[in-house]
Amino acid sequence: MEEDRKIIFLVDDSATMLTAGKEILKGAHKVYPILSAEIMFDLMENVTPNLILLDVDMPEMDGFEAIRRLKSEPRWKDIPVVFLTSRSDEANEFKGLALGAIDFIAKPFSAPLLIRRIENHLASEERRLGQLRMNGNLEKLVDERTWQITSLQNTLLSTIADLVEFRDGMTGGHISRTQEYLRVMIDELKTSKNYADEIREWKIEQVIMSAPLHDVGKIAISDAILNKHDKLTPEEFEIMKGHVTAGARIIRRIEEGTENSAFLRHAYLIAATHHEKWDGSGYPAGLKGTDIPLEGRLMAIADVYDALVSARPYKRPLSAEKAKQIILDGSGTHFDPTLVEVFQRVSDRIAQISRSFSN
Repeated sequence: MEEDRKIIFLVDDSATMLTAGKEILKGAHKVYPILSAEIMFDLMENVTPNLILLDVDMPEMDGFEAIRRLKSEPRWKDIPVVFLTSRSDEANEFKGLALGAIDFIAKPFSAPLLIRRIENHLASEERRLGQLRMNGNLEKLVDERTWQITSLQNTLLSTIADLVEFRDGMTGGHISRTQEYLRVMIDELKTSKNYADEIREWKIEQVIMSAPLHDVGKIAISDAILNKHDKLTPEEFEIMKGHVTAGARIIRRIEEGTENSAFLRHAYLIAATHHEKWDGSGYPAGLKGTDIPLEGRLMAIADVYDALVSARPYKRPLSAEKAKQIILDGSGTHFDPTLVEVFQRVSDRIAQISRSFSN
């Protein structure tokens, strides 16, 4: 069929050569005989060939100059170019191939050889385009599958976090607020270049989406302790502290059965270490300094600040300024001093977030 025939540009300053070439190829392809490279470029504004047969020795613009221009144009750079030449020296062939030509055919050409070489190159180009199409479809499938997995993970996180907050009636809005505090501090870390090497390895949105699982272990704490209206006794507080190790175990179990387990790495680190303290006096492992993962050190500030500014049956909320001062006073003991400086720079924004979420 006419529309299935490949378009071939035959570019040569010899009318005799153009006539001969067209006669050889016209039965199988749609051939455009063109007398100069300048005319070829004019024609290419409206017609895109599947292959170009390009004479090397032409006046005004020779084949080498023409292929340089072709390869410099994104819309034309992938069109296969075969040089036609009466030269037989290796230097010119090497130069042409280096500039992007896929083959050299000697003039005067033999009809069977010209046809065979062109068919081979067109078939090769068709395979290349087919591979690109297949890769494009594969990439689309991967993107769709990634979106599905991410959507499922986010739904899982949201559902579990909602379950925790439903059981812990004392801390309404805590999960949403701490997630937003974390986002603000991480944005400031990126801007300030603090812990730049570590942050560079993160997929930031995964860290943010993992934050709501930091108290997932409270699922394992009894209602009598979790929703007690009075301050916990020392014995009850020891039981409450168990929510950290329980949370770490829960996330590990989810991780083992999840297709993309790397997604939960940040959630595990946050849940397991957000009650550790910079001076080593925290729990459950008594980690100290930078042995505490950065995710846990960040959540420690977000978690404590929100507890300070939130009302509880056994205490009144502190003002944003008072809570801020307690965080600053905890620098070097409870909290990472570098992160306290980060918190101080964004404390006004964090206070605004606290006010914007209902408690």
